[in-house]
Amino acid sequence: MSPVIPLPVTPADRERCDATEVLRRVGEKWSVLLLALLHERPYGFNELDRTVQGLSRRILVRTLRALEADGLVSRHQTPHRVEYALTDLGRSLVPLVVAIGEWAIAHAPEIDESRRRAAARA
Repeated sequence: MSPVIPLPVTPADRERCDATEVLRRVGEKWSVLLLALLHERPYGFNELDRTVQGLSRRILVRTLRALEADGLVSRHQTPHRVEYALTDLGRSLVPLVVAIGEWAIAHAPEIDESRRRAAARA
């Protein structure tokens, strides 16, 4: 079986990898939460700001801009409202993120036990 990743892996290889930026994006603290909310329906900016406690307006703006730049979220402005929605590309990502979340929930006891054993050895 050939390796998934050619070896050795250099920093340049990691930066050129198409998956690197996507994994960074979905690994961010707020991106997945915003994708999940927008999966339900479009939201106005102020509505998102009120819905997600602990998320500053500055970080909300930065995260939405990054998701928009990646083509995962669209931004529509009217005179009275800015609305964000998932694009088709964003909708295609959500099931994969949900699958990771489901895996994490299903395996949380095993992961917790492994961490406890590792901490006990340290």
